[in-house]
Amino acid sequence: MRCPHCSCLDDKVVDSRITREGAGVRRRRECLKCGHRFTTYETIIHAELKVVKKKGNIREDFDRDKLRSGIAKACEKRPVGPEDVDKVVDGIVSGIEKDFDREVASNEIGRRVMNALKELDEVAYVRFASVYRKFSDVEQFITEVRKLEQK
Repeated sequence: MRCPHCSCLDDKVVDSRITREGAGVRRRRECLKCGHRFTTYETIIHAELKVVKKKGNIREDFDRDKLRSGIAKACEKRPVGPEDVDKVVDGIVSGIEKDFDREVASNEIGRRVMNALKELDEVAYVRFASVYRKFSDVEQFITEVRKLEQK
């Protein structure tokens, strides 16, 4: 690992810790030349997962940031913290990576997000559902809220 301070390639690992429930390793390193300390992260790189969209069978790269953005938008101005959003994203991503090898349908991702949001915050769930299912009138909102009341 190259030192960010002096570009020397010689360093030693001072401390290692597991991150994100075993999904990675955080290492504190010290440059042997200048003594500068820095942190590196090591994670597993999964095969490029593709998302297959309904319309036209279009395939695009899975984008964790896009998933997080959609969930965060649904949770906006709700009593849901960024760490809660990150937990939901981590759970969905790890489930998808475990269950799918190369491709996942976009509607499968949407279904998993809806299930997670239903448990996290019902208002966020209805917000996400309104966009995901493309609600066209108030009656569809009312129907979805009644479903939530019946559980």
